[in-house]
Amino acid sequence: MFGINTPELIVIVIVAVLVIGPKRLPGYVEMLKNLIREVRKMASGARETIKEESGLDIDDIDWKKLDPRQYDPRRIIREALMDDDDVAALNSLKAAPGAAIASMMGKDSNENAIEAATPAAPEIERLAEGQRAPFDVEAT
Repeated sequence: MFGINTPELIVIVIVAVLVIGPKRLPGYVEMLKNLIREVRKMASGARETIKEESGLDIDDIDWKKLDPRQYDPRRIIREALMDDDDVAALNSLKAAPGAAIASMMGKDSNENAIEAATPAAPEIERLAEGQRAPFDVEAT
């Protein structure tokens, strides 16, 4: 709770008892109890207000769909630019990649579609042993 562990909480309570004093302590405990009740009432009232105004129960909302980590602008733009048939084929790509690519490309053979859709791996140029890497003086 608030990054306070048990020994620190005990020290805070002891200091509060010493500072407040035994005569005023019951009054402050009562005020704390009333504050907690009011906060709970406000939280339940806010929940009811949200339920009335939005028409949704907070427990029924699928929070995973609203997670900002699910936001992928590339996917959203791709789906916006594609036809409905292409989106359906793209969604079926997860289940059967070869068939979905073939249907998107209008090919009959799965192998041709996969070969056409798979980009060639770029060839990596290796330095000879003992050769120093190129150095750009202006870049550093």
